[in-house]
Amino acid sequence: MSEPLNDAELRRRIASLIVVRASGHAGDRQRRYPRWELPNQTLRRLLADGVGGVILLGGTATELHQRCRTLQRWADHPLLLCADVEEGVGQRFEGATWLVPPMALARLHQRDPARAVALAERYGRCTGRQARRCGLNWVLGPVADVNNNPANPVINVRAWGDTPATVIALTCAFQRGLQSTGVLGCAKHFPGHGDTAVDSHLQLPLLPHNRARLDAVELAPFRSLIAAGVDSVMTAHLQIPALDAERPATLSSATLTSLLRDELEFRGLVVTDALVMDAISQRWGAGEAARLAFAAGADLILMPGDADAAIAAIAAGLRAGSLPWQRLDQALDRRRQALARTQTFTADDAEDPEDLSDLELSEERELATTLVALSLEQRGPIAAQPLAAPGSGGINLIRVDGVLSSSVLRANAPALTLPEQAGFRSLLCHPLGLSPWRSEQASDAHLALERLGEGPVLVQLFLRGNPFRGERDRSEPWGAALQQLQREGRLAGLVVYGCPYTWERLSGQLDPAIPALYSPGQMDDAQALALAQLLSSDRTGTGTDRNDGFTD
Repeated sequence: MSEPLNDAELRRRIASLIVVRASGHAGDRQRRYPRWELPNQTLRRLLADGVGGVILLGGTATELHQRCRTLQRWADHPLLLCADVEEGVGQRFEGATWLVPPMALARLHQRDPARAVALAERYGRCTGRQARRCGLNWVLGPVADVNNNPANPVINVRAWGDTPATVIALTCAFQRGLQSTGVLGCAKHFPGHGDTAVDSHLQLPLLPHNRARLDAVELAPFRSLIAAGVDSVMTAHLQIPALDAERPATLSSATLTSLLRDELEFRGLVVTDALVMDAISQRWGAGEAARLAFAAGADLILMPGDADAAIAAIAAGLRAGSLPWQRLDQALDRRRQALARTQTFTADDAEDPEDLSDLELSEERELATTLVALSLEQRGPIAAQPLAAPGSGGINLIRVDGVLSSSVLRANAPALTLPEQAGFRSLLCHPLGLSPWRSEQASDAHLALERLGEGPVLVQLFLRGNPFRGERDRSEPWGAALQQLQREGRLAGLVVYGCPYTWERLSGQLDPAIPALYSPGQMDDAQALALAQLLSSDRTGTGTDRNDGFTD
């Protein structure tokens, strides 16, 4: 530090390295996750005090565009504005393009590597264009984890493959496309979260592999992305004894400095994963976790449990001499360089999402539909015998993680409307609903058929591995349920949306005469295409004309 800083200026400089969470909606009462999304009064104060980054979730693309302008106006300095848009901006912000999960391209890569790589580059370009158009300058992707553990509850379809070679080829292609748009990218979760069976949102996973194995598998994609010029790397909340026997990667100088900086020669920004995740927050307080992460080599502190406490703890460490001043200088310089690489882009320069050329819209729409079509898989007699319920009707049994603010099952979702038009009555299985199971005991894994009603049953499973669910998805006995329905002669068909491992396990149990389809995507496009292959075409429409009433 060339000159001494007063307390206010020191806090302000540290604050520029903090990234807080906000809703993409404008109003506090619209926040979907108020536990983590700061109210506007707090957000405005922190930005005025120098906080330098915001991660956003929720709202439409148009709302996001306006929100980014508002946030930038509340700050008197350039902001890093980011989102977890690993599947395109439409994954988090309605109205933008929602692409199939990256794992879909990994499966295509097995059949047609060149086409998969070309599509991955378009995927990155589409994501970057739409992010920038909406006001974001930093995309928290690609996921560089090698998902070689089918039981992984949180990475799963977010990964670009389950082998290092596939992940390297596709993430580097994605990065090329993203980089061409002037938006920052982020390789995550270093040094590799793919071979875990524990969700770090809930617990601290242990990765027991030796250094030779880490080099061969987990670290390989990060080496390639660093060579390709990725702008930032996000840490993983993992305990890896081969690298550090005491501290998780996020808080480990052996991992972030000795390995990532010195050995892999990464010169960009290092950002923590969210420090509010239980893997960290259950063991360290907000200030202590931020101080330890900064000491270990992290430049940016993402979602500390208390931003003020994080700033104060880092300032105290610098004043006391336990943190070298050089760390602050380095982090500030890397942040400045990263912002410069966004081509002097600010939220005020963003295009209005409603003012798009027809060409761009058609290109992005074509990419989305192409990916859905290429990733659809089927087994059984699909085209020969389209499904239609008998005159007495049938059951459309849908399993979904939740129905409150669901992004995959709105009132006019094709998963509901198309089966209904074919004579199937929809029943939803979700955590807040009545259980479809005869008993909660694993030894009695049977559907309570008397609760479902009579007729053939079409089963649609939305299962992909989502944060905070832990092992709950794996504990649901859908394999036994499908066998039960087959024994009763009532299984009309199966559609699995999301996890390829679930699809492979369940479809292998089906009688060859049972039609079954799989789509990695869960969005409306995926539902419509899958069900159009399965259901009687003379009784189904577009799936968007459901009208149970003139108004709500």
